[in-house]
Amino acid sequence: MTAVIEVKGLTKVYGELKAVDGVDFSINKGQCFGLLGPNGAGKTTTIEIMEGIIQPTSGEINYYGKPASPEIAQQIGIQFQHTALQDFLTVKETLDLFTSFYQHTVTHDALIELCDLGDFLSRDNRLLSGGQRQRLLLALALINDPDIIFLDEPTTGLDPQARRNFWQLIRKIKANDKTVILTTHYMDEAEQLCDEVAIMDKGKVIEHGAPEKLLTKHFNDVFIYLPKEDVSDDIIKENNWSIEANRVAMSTSQVEQTLAYLIAQNISLTGLHVKSPNLDDLFLKLTGHSLRE
Repeated sequence: MTAVIEVKGLTKVYGELKAVDGVDFSINKGQCFGLLGPNGAGKTTTIEIMEGIIQPTSGEINYYGKPASPEIAQQIGIQFQHTALQDFLTVKETLDLFTSFYQHTVTHDALIELCDLGDFLSRDNRLLSGGQRQRLLLALALINDPDIIFLDEPTTGLDPQARRNFWQLIRKIKANDKTVILTTHYMDEAEQLCDEVAIMDKGKVIEHGAPEKLLTKHFNDVFIYLPKEDVSDDIIKENNWSIEANRVAMSTSQVEQTLAYLIAQNISLTGLHVKSPNLDDLFLKLTGHSLRE
């Protein structure tokens, strides 16, 4: 596959803080690439260097095999983590305003259909719901018909239904052979959308690859949880099980045998919960703390 973006030895230092520390990865055309990590991991700084907003201390960013240049701004689209929309403008007027910023743009009809803006085109930006606002911001990121779209935590604060609606929009964009770079705190979002992820902690990439391959690489077990009050302390100690948020946590590759053991011990299975490992579990295993922290 063709590498659209190559990040090589990227470093950004602020005084004594090394916000980005020797980061390397490449992103292929048509991929949704996820950059994951807790607050302060270096995700947004890395993204902003890739977008040309800030300069690295060292390292390089290549687009299509060539060093990044100011002209790349006409080929990328950005949905920032925090964007202020102009008050007293309608959605349609906002589209008109942003259209004037670019040499080449998509027709408004195409954006309105793709991002489902038709029901609130005449609404003042101040009156948009969270989901409507994010759909408008996505349309603005797409207005110049970019080959590469940066989405910095685009679904933060949205309700579950709005998040899933937004996922559908991202899938439509990707189906048009666009390359998407996504930062997110939501592990289900990354697993649903991303072809590859790079997991960052303290400025470094600590793991990189396809989500399902990373989980297969690091886990053979599934997790079983039961309410703590249903399991005696002696049995917990005997099996070396751990306690997580008032639940007994068991890790096993033999689910049927574990359930048979619980039944034999007359332990109630009413509150039983079985879960496969996810990316947050992987991060916890690698670093000792959660991606959501």
